[in-house]
Amino acid sequence: MQIPSHKKIYFLSDFHLGAPNKEQSLIREKKLIQFLDEIQPTAAAIFIVGDLFDFWYEYRTVVPKGYVRILGKLAAITDSGIPVHFFVGNHDMWMKDYFQTELNIPVYFEPKDFEFNGRKFHIGHGDGLGPGDHGYKLLKKIFRNPVCQWLFGVLPPYIGMGIANYMSRRSRAQTGTTEEQFLGDDKEWLITYCKEVLQKKFYDFFVFGHRHLPINHRLTETSTYINLGDWIRYFTYAEFDGTTLELKSYNS
Repeated sequence: MQIPSHKKIYFLSDFHLGAPNKEQSLIREKKLIQFLDEIQPTAAAIFIVGDLFDFWYEYRTVVPKGYVRILGKLAAITDSGIPVHFFVGNHDMWMKDYFQTELNIPVYFEPKDFEFNGRKFHIGHGDGLGPGDHGYKLLKKIFRNPVCQWLFGVLPPYIGMGIANYMSRRSRAQTGTTEEQFLGDDKEWLITYCKEVLQKKFYDFFVFGHRHLPINHRLTETSTYINLGDWIRYFTYAEFDGTTLELKSYNS
């Protein structure tokens, strides 16, 4: 894809809409809509890199209540001809075909490669990548299993959503303050993952979410890792102008 000179590509992630409650979530949702309104005139494409929702499950004929503002805005963006790409996160991994059929948004379950203006991108949510965290990697396989998803779908939405929301709150509580600080080059597992990938294939930019901490880290002289932060505390995003990828904060 060649980006027109007056256009940009935007990357953002980890909104966790629905958390910690409806009132606070709605404030963030409205701020997100305001941001999307402002970037729409200059957007060549928009990448949402996971955890749009704090929990999402598509029953066969039911979708979770709420989120009409963001869903309507995404539909309006794609209807205007601007492509939107969505990467499934660990909080909204139970996507099916709703985004594709209703919003015309492709959904990716694994990291994917893109090339813009000759720059190579490796993009994904980031969960389950790199060394360690074997407990979560096992849990992810279970959650992604079609049989487990079907069994969850058998539960009435009231019970299923209640269980899921409890697990989401527990996950955030267990993370504690580790999301708030950079752990160092050798302890940031996504940096380790990027370096391992670079040994096999070159990328100009690695773009991930999940970490909830804005990070702009030079891996080599020609390759950079960007973590998009979140829209809970930092309200950060990345902007690619055709040449450079810059991490920015939206404070309007």
